[in-house]
Amino acid sequence: MSVRKLLGSALAGVGGLVALNRRLRARAGELPPALDGNQNQYRWRGMDVAYTEAGDPDDPNLVLLHGINAAASSGEFREVFADLAEEYHVIAPDLPGFGRSDRPPLNYSSTLYTEFVDDFLAEFESPAVIASSLTCAYTLAALTEGRSDHAISDLLCICPTAIAGPEPPKQWLRELIRAPVIGEGLYNLIASKPSIRYFNADHGYYDPTKVTEAWQDYEWQTAHQSNARFAPASFISGYLNSDIDLAAAIQSLDVSTTIVWGRDADITPLSEGRELADEADATLVVFDQAYLLPHVEFPAEFLAVVDNWIDADSAVASTDTTAN
Repeated sequence: MSVRKLLGSALAGVGGLVALNRRLRARAGELPPALDGNQNQYRWRGMDVAYTEAGDPDDPNLVLLHGINAAASSGEFREVFADLAEEYHVIAPDLPGFGRSDRPPLNYSSTLYTEFVDDFLAEFESPAVIASSLTCAYTLAALTEGRSDHAISDLLCICPTAIAGPEPPKQWLRELIRAPVIGEGLYNLIASKPSIRYFNADHGYYDPTKVTEAWQDYEWQTAHQSNARFAPASFISGYLNSDIDLAAAIQSLDVSTTIVWGRDADITPLSEGRELADEADATLVVFDQAYLLPHVEFPAEFLAVVDNWIDADSAVASTDTTAN
């Protein structure tokens, strides 16, 4: 084949990829809220951060912080949000770069998310906090290394981890996914519907029938908003890893702390949860037949855990309790 034909084929391929990327963005459309409630914006460092608020403002504040993945959003709490709002003033943000929040093409980092959590929690008086997965590390860093003029009343961490990507981080991988055309095309494969279904079944849900097609469609939609790849690029390449010592940070807090874990989680196995609870003198609640999302698979049981956890007098240090 001549050089001219090779170049022509390459240009045609790039052109086709550009067109495909554009079609996927257009197909995604405007993202609706994942949760029912008052839809608000928190202005932070030039970004509009979306959050949903529900419940009586005179009730105790409860902030819900979702975990990190390519399709992450506050919708992670969809099965418990409305019930929690019956007793608490509940606030659930979409982290910067995710959901309905702004997604500027930044080099997202654990420091950025720690500082966001630090500033966002300061907006509410003595909130209780539920944080999921990697975001628990940011919460602990904010509480132990951030500002000193705010405090929380209670902390519940769901399958907490400080490491969720390669260590050390891979700059070439981040820049590849951030790259125009090719990077966006690669990201679209990672965030395709088959990939979302695979990851949900592999380590999200013990029982994949508990995640509906409608929710997986929403995950696809949020993962294909404009600039959606930039925050996940940092996550996939390891730049959202935190260097905090989870156990030491929990131990240094003067608040009731509960750790929730899925017994069958493999990315962050239960052995890590038991070790963390022992070292931190924290309460450990284990959900049978659950991976990383016990609050989605067993909402009623999770709500019972929340009620016991916020009642600080009922917490027992280093207890391994089975919730279902």
